[in-house]
Amino acid sequence: MNTGYNQNVLFRGEVYHLQTEDGGQANPVVTTLLFKGGSVLASKKVSYAEMTLSGDIGAAVRSIMTEQHATMLRDLKAGFFHKENNDKENQ
Repeated sequence: MNTGYNQNVLFRGEVYHLQTEDGGQANPVVTTLLFKGGSVLASKKVSYAEMTLSGDIGAAVRSIMTEQHATMLRDLKAGFFHKENNDKENQ
């Protein structure tokens, strides 16, 4: 099991928490969650169950975790989860 990433991000004057974790062999899923004020704004899950038969997959899982975390961070900084963008989409 890989340890995860936890990161607080200041964006447009607000603090967001980004968390990515590996479920391990019993639950071979990488999960990334984006929080604001204790509420989940976004989540992404990717299964790597098919890779578990390959033997040593630590580096591959770490790569999935790194990319998934970075993608959610890029989406946050692009404003995808900011209230102003969501209000415009709902008009």
